[in-house]
Amino acid sequence: MKIYDTHTAPTPRRVRIFLAEKNISVEYVQVDIQKGENRTAEMREKNPLGKVPVLELDDGICIAESDAICRYFEAIQPEPYLMGESPKEQGLVAMWQRQVEMGLFNQIGLCFQHTTGYFKDRMTPFPDFGEDCRTNAKKYLSLLEKRLDGRTYIMGENVTIVDITALCAIDFGRVVDVRLNEGMPNLQRWHATMSSRPSAKA
Repeated sequence: MKIYDTHTAPTPRRVRIFLAEKNISVEYVQVDIQKGENRTAEMREKNPLGKVPVLELDDGICIAESDAICRYFEAIQPEPYLMGESPKEQGLVAMWQRQVEMGLFNQIGLCFQHTTGYFKDRMTPFPDFGEDCRTNAKKYLSLLEKRLDGRTYIMGENVTIVDITALCAIDFGRVVDVRLNEGMPNLQRWHATMSSRPSAKA
């Protein structure tokens, strides 16, 4: 199997960190999204949306979307559990994963798309909308600051996919000036802990 990946993009990084936490090795094929390599006919056969990452299995079946790829690997190698072990844990992890993705990860991504002009050759940027997204992302950081009070990780004492999603969002957020500050001691402590894990370098 192989994964079509862009090393500089935050969404593929989520999968790389997830697999590193599980100590799963796969072949990575780099796709230059700035040059539009993800939008070729060949790549659209693998993912009609023309986005990365894409997992291509040995039988040729392709699974796109980072969360779907992670679910596949969680199913074939459950431990360490990164999406919850019990039904209750799985439900809570799925809830927080969705909220962090919508409230932080996607907001930062949309801010990047609409304020930097990076993809202006394939979309119409709306800078005011991008600024709103930046504001939304900063507001969500305040929510996470409260969530992390008394917790090592977002879900408690064990790292999960929620932490991976938040780490990738926050690290990429620096590109659009969404940053942690001195008023966020819990997030700063959590970020240092996450960044020190070997998987963060994946």
